[in-house]
Amino acid sequence: MKSSFLIGVIPGDGIGPEVMEAGLAVLAALAKSTPEIAFEWRHLPGGAQHYLDTGTAFADTSMRALEDCDAILFGAIGLPHVRYPDGTEIASQLDIRDCFELFAGVRPVRAMPNTPTVLADPRAKELDFVILREQTEGFFYSRGKPQIDADGANDHSRITRRGCERLFDYAFRLARERKARGLPGKVTCVDKSNVLTSMAYMRGIFDERAKLNADLGADRCYVDAMALNLVRKPWDYDVIVAENLCGDILSDLAGGLVGGMGLAPSGDIGERHAMFQPAHGSAPDIAGRGIANPTAMLLSCAMMLDWLGAQHAHAAATDAGRRLDAAVLRAYSERRVKPCEFGGTDGTAAIAAAVLDLLTAKSSGARRGAVHPAH
Repeated sequence: MKSSFLIGVIPGDGIGPEVMEAGLAVLAALAKSTPEIAFEWRHLPGGAQHYLDTGTAFADTSMRALEDCDAILFGAIGLPHVRYPDGTEIASQLDIRDCFELFAGVRPVRAMPNTPTVLADPRAKELDFVILREQTEGFFYSRGKPQIDADGANDHSRITRRGCERLFDYAFRLARERKARGLPGKVTCVDKSNVLTSMAYMRGIFDERAKLNADLGADRCYVDAMALNLVRKPWDYDVIVAENLCGDILSDLAGGLVGGMGLAPSGDIGERHAMFQPAHGSAPDIAGRGIANPTAMLLSCAMMLDWLGAQHAHAAATDAGRRLDAAVLRAYSERRVKPCEFGGTDGTAAIAAAVLDLLTAKSSGARRGAVHPAH
């Protein structure tokens, strides 16, 4: 059984290095208390500032250095004033997704105890669903392949059978895992198939895969209606699966329902590789002030541990991930932390310290609806 994991570490820009420091400190503490686990960090530079300094956002040598890593931990990348010549922002995480075919973007949406919600309905305090976003096709496919002439610019979408089948199969596996934990076990396909032929093709493949998973619920929704429904009745959903651009937009909307992106973890999962990162941006306006909320990073670390555990049949890694997830939830449920964005005074170090304190004591198991990526 594997006893040491090599983790590619890309802190990036803005608050990325700050939340990364918190995540690595918590992972180091978990390794110290778990003899079966050890970590080796492979730190790699990249991001908008790196692009300004070197002319390269993420070097080919760094991409190759990720190939033999067991997982990738990513901070945040991008600065609003730094752009490529075509006007797009620096986004090396998209290059990594493409290189390693990290097709499944897992975005858990879970309400934290004692945090504000934008919806008055009491069910909003128990929100627990997942947005699963395809990440190698759709309208992001034309990124880096500009079609510009004197009359305009054209971006195009590509959706393939292979891309759809692996995404929908992942969605139904995830729904089945959630159903085993007492959650609905339903998959909702989100598209714009009433207008776009590529998405009608996508929906047809979803219908095929749904028939192979008849023990699970399956329904469909247009993306504009889903934007409405996530505000009106988000508790009706369990696993939402969407094309790349649709999933990107909806996942930020959903993050807003549960307190903001500081609480939003994510995993980018492929067949052999995976990357984990907070879903928030680099927030350069608060960088260096010590007030960035590291919760999303800590939950992303928990997702990484759970994925490593499943990938390597490593029970100790799986258990460590669930202990970390539980510690974060306890920090909020026991009111040990109140982040600055919620009117409190707890910044990056204080929140990480509260979670570390709980990890050094015996903690309860993960909450019923905790999201752990399917494999």
